[in-house]
Amino acid sequence: MVNPYLNYGSKTYLMCILNVTPDSFSGDGLLAQKEVIQSALEQATRFVDAGATILDIGGESTRPGAGVVSATEEMDRILPVIEAIIDLKLEVLLSVDTYKASVAEASLHSGVHWINDIWGLCADEAMAKVVAQANVPIVLMHNRSQAGKVILKEKLGSQYLGPEYGNFLDEVKRDLLALVAHAAEAGIRHEQIILDPGVGFGKSVTQNLELVNHLDEIKALGYPVLLGPSRKSFIGYTLDLPPEDRLEGTAAVCAIGIARGADILRVHDVEAMAQVARMSDALVRTAITPK
Repeated sequence: MVNPYLNYGSKTYLMCILNVTPDSFSGDGLLAQKEVIQSALEQATRFVDAGATILDIGGESTRPGAGVVSATEEMDRILPVIEAIIDLKLEVLLSVDTYKASVAEASLHSGVHWINDIWGLCADEAMAKVVAQANVPIVLMHNRSQAGKVILKEKLGSQYLGPEYGNFLDEVKRDLLALVAHAAEAGIRHEQIILDPGVGFGKSVTQNLELVNHLDEIKALGYPVLLGPSRKSFIGYTLDLPPEDRLEGTAAVCAIGIARGADILRVHDVEAMAQVARMSDALVRTAITPK
């Protein structure tokens, strides 16, 4: 059985994105493919061969302005993909990107190892109990995004407008610790928790840049840190580039993120980011030696 608990600090781990949606902002939604299951299996195999430790499977787009998908439809999308990947017996952890307790529970019963909740257990009051009972790792993400506060540019895509903050970094840290406290009250252990500062969710371009550059302050809270900058709008708005041209910008953010303490990178471009992670690890992690 795959151990769902990783050896944080030894290396940077890659969480690779499998979007079982028709409307991913990055254009990689698998439901746009004729053979969804086969496409998912090919993508999963390629990701693992390139160095993925976790596959993050999502059935509802989290791009700014995306519509809500029912729990039933979300399960119809992802469960066949989960079961098919499990049948491949790949050496990889499976994560489900969902904020719905019923979807999480069904996915765990199918063999998933992690839950990745963009609302940090706050969108569905039953989610914390599901995670606690399953005793699995949970990604708690900081998220102050508001559905009505989205701007759209034809070339650059959509982004959330940043809400009002007093001291931005202090409030993000305080919010994350509140999520941790809520998880602990539900019986979720310290070892299960991974923090995601929520780059791209309810933050301005400037705030996203500040957050990445001060990721060490999130790391200092005492939990593994997941960073998910891949192809996001703050990179596009900084460089004036559409999602398909944000590889180099993503690489720069990932490298700085690792230097500031990121333990996990959530990415689309696995082959390239695996090299970024290996090189960055060789520079900042003294235990890493070149092959």
